[in-house]
Amino acid sequence: MSTSAPTVLCLMGPTAAGKSALALAIAESCNAEIVCVDSATIYRHMDAGTAKPDAADQARVPHHLLNILPPTEAYSAARFCQDALSAIAQIHARGRRALLAGGTMLYFKALLSGLDALPEADPVLRAQLDARAEAEGWPALHAELARVDPVTAARLAPTDAQRVQRALEVWHLTGEPLSALHGRRRPGAEIIPAMAGNAIPSPAPLWRVLALPPSDRAVLHQRIAERFDAMLAAGLVLELAWLRQHYPGLHRELPSMRCVGYRQAWAWQEGEVDDDGLRATGIAATRQLAKRQLTWMRSLPADLTLDCLRSDLIEAGCAAAATLYGRTAPAPAG
Repeated sequence: MSTSAPTVLCLMGPTAAGKSALALAIAESCNAEIVCVDSATIYRHMDAGTAKPDAADQARVPHHLLNILPPTEAYSAARFCQDALSAIAQIHARGRRALLAGGTMLYFKALLSGLDALPEADPVLRAQLDARAEAEGWPALHAELARVDPVTAARLAPTDAQRVQRALEVWHLTGEPLSALHGRRRPGAEIIPAMAGNAIPSPAPLWRVLALPPSDRAVLHQRIAERFDAMLAAGLVLELAWLRQHYPGLHRELPSMRCVGYRQAWAWQEGEVDDDGLRATGIAATRQLAKRQLTWMRSLPADLTLDCLRSDLIEAGCAAAATLYGRTAPAPAG
């Protein structure tokens, strides 16, 4: 195994940017394996609503951190750092390059900038908060959050169950508001405990970032609509019905079911929206997701950026990757 720091390329962009196709092309041209940076594709049997690489794509290029959990389990940025760094070390040990590709910007930020010094999730406390929300409603818990952490409450919708729950959890576990703990950093590598049998990169990877912002939001929005229609045609609603039948512990407040598409399909199955409402809310939620992804992406320094809407994205992206991995190919214009 080489003792030099491995260069790891991070390919990031909003949903519908064309990341998957570009990642495959880069991996094949640069002798790389793909580490998925996606909080949805980690779940088994969630395929139609996640644009997960199919069997043919997985046969072309090895993919890591796909299908590693049942949809009834939660996953964290801390655990992602642990799993991703282990995968990177193993890829490097095989003499290949690692390519991190995806749109979960929190995971990228955890690796590149470190994690806030926040407590781990407490399943017992979360169950208690869920029970209270069932009885009182999430707006009531949001009102409680406003009393103990008005800064965090002000930026959260009263119905944002996942984030309201986490903010209250942090308050109960630490006695401090979440807003006060943000910014107290710990490097991503420091969160990794000793793990028997798991390799950890040594020395630390040399991160290189290739970002894919769009030059025209309207065009990206059209792609998003087409993508959501394709998810529906691929059987998103039927897939969710299968998941609910085969995972008795599945409920709509789990992280897996909060994913865009599944959340809206669940509402349709409960009769809360009709067919038109399913499509409209799904597309709107995906647009909001893309907006958040772009906001996060702007906060992460990029070595190179490429317009994800350019017609020669594959060729330009492969040339950019070659440059960032340290070859002599010139950086593309644009």
